[in-house]
Amino acid sequence: MSVGNTSFPRGKAAIAGIGCTEFSKNSGVTTFTLAVRAIKAAVADAGLAVEDIDGLATFGVNDSISPNVLAQALGIQNMNFFLDQYFGGSVSLSVLGAASLAVSAGVANCVVVYRALNGRSQVRLNGANAAPSRQPWDIQFKMAQGYTIPAQEMAMYARSHMLRYGTRSEDLGRIAVLSRTNAVDNDRAMMKGRPLTLDDYLASPMVADPFHLFDICLETDGAVAIVVTSTERAGDLPHRPVKIQGAAWGGGISMVNNGYTDLAVSPGKAVAEKVYANAGIGPSEIDFAEFYDCFTYPVLSQLEGYGFAEPGGVPDMLQDGIFDRAGGQLPIQTHGGLLSEGYIHGINHVFEAVQQIRGDAAHRQVARHDVGLVTGQLGYISGYSSACLLVGG
Repeated sequence: MSVGNTSFPRGKAAIAGIGCTEFSKNSGVTTFTLAVRAIKAAVADAGLAVEDIDGLATFGVNDSISPNVLAQALGIQNMNFFLDQYFGGSVSLSVLGAASLAVSAGVANCVVVYRALNGRSQVRLNGANAAPSRQPWDIQFKMAQGYTIPAQEMAMYARSHMLRYGTRSEDLGRIAVLSRTNAVDNDRAMMKGRPLTLDDYLASPMVADPFHLFDICLETDGAVAIVVTSTERAGDLPHRPVKIQGAAWGGGISMVNNGYTDLAVSPGKAVAEKVYANAGIGPSEIDFAEFYDCFTYPVLSQLEGYGFAEPGGVPDMLQDGIFDRAGGQLPIQTHGGLLSEGYIHGINHVFEAVQQIRGDAAHRQVARHDVGLVTGQLGYISGYSSACLLVGG
């Protein structure tokens, strides 16, 4: 099903290289060093040199390393494009989309999108060592209601869905188990070799009702970098080009029904409509998906919002194996996701999607892998969402 027609430069830019560092609880180095290592690895993977870079783009809160600082360290003397977006995983795919637009418009020739953080050993999100000036602006209002961490807010939406559709803790647990199963044999994953059962999930501590410990993503030190250049140029480089066929970002806090905010309706729906229109691709044409999974519930919500399930229909599909990596009709979280691989603010989802489309995912490789959907956070807490559709060239 092809949908829509917009002026988005479909497939004119492509991902030519990817790089990452180890994902760990303690990197032992600065985020500056992590960023440099990931960028150099990505540029080498693309078969290019650092001198070929004329654009840098990043995002993040608390510990972001700015492009102007990295450019000097890397020896880049002529920057044609840079972007330093203040926000978390909700903007991850908008940064990739912006890099695509810059390359497609001829503003830059080679842009590297990166994210580096010591999210476990140093600046923990909304937690220890977070500078007051870098705290979310709305924390003054949230704290008065008892909301001090994102899990408490997202738990409210999950509970609304449970009340509306009868969703159970076991349903969220199956998402956690699916992610862990896909991470167990992933060499990059922090949870490699550490299986999780549904009984383990249910026995884990309650953090923010209805969220158990394993409903919540990992805290991670690490970095990922993505090289974006023209599709024409990428065709002359070592790997199969991964075209950025469509991207979308924006959105709102959530859907409004009869004048009030309906907490049980996925706000991913608005961005889904945009990205499908921009790419000319519908959900039936997508081979696999990597959903932003800061918690388990956003995965369930996005499956509904992006048109893969009817509201309330995900639990049965999970039990039927629809989303399993091996044999599923729509494999998801093929690397273990933010829940079990590592939390690099969602840019590691892009790394995995590129490997899948290239056919380089080894024992994680899904059978159909030409079209992949990658999403940013679905817009509940931030009021902002982003997504990209990636297609093999």
